[in-house]
Amino acid sequence: MRSSRVYEFCREFVIFGLKEARSCIFAGSFLTLLLISRQLPLGDFPRYDFLFLAAVALQIVLLATRIETVDELLVLCAFHAVGMGLELFKTSPGIQSWSYPEPAFFKLGTVPLYSGFMYASVASYMCQAWRIFDLELTRYPSYWLSVPLGLAIYGNYFWHHYWVDLRWWLILAVFLVFGPCTVWFTVIPGRRRHMPLVLSFALIGFFIWLAENIATFLGAWVYPHQQAGWQTVSWGILSSWFLLTIISFILVADLKHFREKLRTQTSPGLENSIRHGVDVD
Repeated sequence: MRSSRVYEFCREFVIFGLKEARSCIFAGSFLTLLLISRQLPLGDFPRYDFLFLAAVALQIVLLATRIETVDELLVLCAFHAVGMGLELFKTSPGIQSWSYPEPAFFKLGTVPLYSGFMYASVASYMCQAWRIFDLELTRYPSYWLSVPLGLAIYGNYFWHHYWVDLRWWLILAVFLVFGPCTVWFTVIPGRRRHMPLVLSFALIGFFIWLAENIATFLGAWVYPHQQAGWQTVSWGILSSWFLLTIISFILVADLKHFREKLRTQTSPGLENSIRHGVDVD
């Protein structure tokens, strides 16, 4: 009996890992592009431009093979724009939170256009995982709480340079607003699992931090303390990724719920189709 339970646990854990890897198809492919771009004989062609064109081609392939849907692509484009706005500010001469040391033709101000795909990869993971794990959310907060909180989190990335940093107050607000929410998911058909939504935020933020260490090691961008040579990204950045994860999740979840509401209004037969949306209290 015990060996059977161990076997079932190991089996489910392996399937969970495979599904997670499948959900990271864009993010994983992008990290692979970062790695191989350092080995390719690009000559005078800027590596950042190669990454931009390769990322565009990758998106086209995912869309053509229906691994990614048009709705998901639109969400990625929205988060791409959110990320570019943040990048333009953070890399501006007066701020210089980080920099891009290599040249690029496809760029906007101080920001190579490929960088927006790094933000889009977070949203891509969430869209893919939502479908692959058949996510459901219970006791999800209303738009009147989630959207202003998301805007405040995004705004704090800008105003903390000129005013007080509210990130710890915002993290407290996240626990108050999203604390009651539970995310349900399926690894093996017929067996539902669940965890607190804020725990999933923390786990995603941690793995983004790990990916960021790989990306900076590969020269995707450089923090000031890495100018003389690569060093581990500060643990303090984890709080920033935790909060950025929430922005992307709010964008994905609220847009999904909004589209679901539109569908149920135009097609009454879809009224019970909550599984790929959210259950808002």
